[in-house]
Amino acid sequence: MVFSLFSEGENKVGLVFVILMLYEMHFEKVIRELSGVILSRGPKLCNFVDWRGFKVVYKRYASLYFCMCIDQDDNELEVLEIIHHFVEILDRYLAVCELDLIFNFHKAYYILDELLLAGELQESSKKTVARLIAAQDSLVETAKEQASSISNIIAQATK
Repeated sequence: MVFSLFSEGENKVGLVFVILMLYEMHFEKVIRELSGVILSRGPKLCNFVDWRGFKVVYKRYASLYFCMCIDQDDNELEVLEIIHHFVEILDRYLAVCELDLIFNFHKAYYILDELLLAGELQESSKKTVARLIAAQDSLVETAKEQASSISNIIAQATK
């Protein structure tokens, strides 16, 4: 996989996951160009597009578009399965709506990091990913509590 875009339609990109920079191409231009290509395609057309020597695999879920750009020799059906796997985990964890992806983009990145390593599927078990996400949330909450208690101690000491 070269890179992933997760678009909310209307040329708005809510989550971008870059694995490899594309030959000095400006990412904004790539987003604009790919959004135009994907959004102009009819709903009955194939979910694979040849683009600049790569293959783009995309899937639409409601108003969200999930897109991955892969090398010509990568398996498109495997990438479609990875996209679906990612969406299922997002749905369990964030209830997958545009606002959740906008306000919890860091959690979506974390899920994607748990699923993919160097552009390849790393973890196929949804239960394992859910357990790792819960552990990460627990660590974040613990860190917030510790930061809050430290802030309270500092506030009391400066009075």
